[in-house]
Amino acid sequence: MLLRRVMQVRKIGQIIDSSALVCMVSLNKSLTSLLLVCATLCGCAQMSSYSQSDAGWTTLFDSGSNLNQWTLVGDANWRIQEGMLQADFLRGKVPSYLVTKSTYQNMEIRAEIWVDDQTNSGIFIRCQQADKISADTCYEINIWDTRPDPSYGTGAIVDVAKVSPMPRAGGRWNTLEISAQGDQLVVKLNGQVTAQARDAKHSKGYLALQYGSGIVKFLKVRIRAS
Repeated sequence: MLLRRVMQVRKIGQIIDSSALVCMVSLNKSLTSLLLVCATLCGCAQMSSYSQSDAGWTTLFDSGSNLNQWTLVGDANWRIQEGMLQADFLRGKVPSYLVTKSTYQNMEIRAEIWVDDQTNSGIFIRCQQADKISADTCYEINIWDTRPDPSYGTGAIVDVAKVSPMPRAGGRWNTLEISAQGDQLVVKLNGQVTAQARDAKHSKGYLALQYGSGIVKFLKVRIRAS
């Protein structure tokens, strides 16, 4: 009689263990399915975010580009080296430029740029003539830490919007962002607004990259025009 009771208890225990195992397996499957659903949803959301943030942007330069879409003005040693658009030597005293072959009106620009402490560079927008680039015929967004008048140095729009205090770009990678919507001009360097103004002198024109001195390297230049 006792032996029979022991056997019954063991059998009940086995049934309980089997039921617990089935529950654990089912729970694991449910958790795995839930995690897969969450991962899928997160992935879709991230892809949607990327597609929205990239929408409308055109690459003017990156590591896979060439110089066919640019016109050289002046005499600097512009070249693509190590996947970057670079210049570090100027023949003569007049700055050199790479000018787009297309014109732009309203635009956003994002450029990743490295300069040294002595670099005189920048991006010119809405230039009226492709072969005559200056602060008079364009809006000049400056990258020049050692400009004699720092109020129009790095981060400024020369002769339009001063910068104070002037940020320094030398010796590191920087992200330069420019927005030109109608007469509203805004400049950001590394996420910080450095200059903004309302000015209607130039409504449309070419874009130009400048080399005047020091070392300049452009890793990427993108534009979203409207």
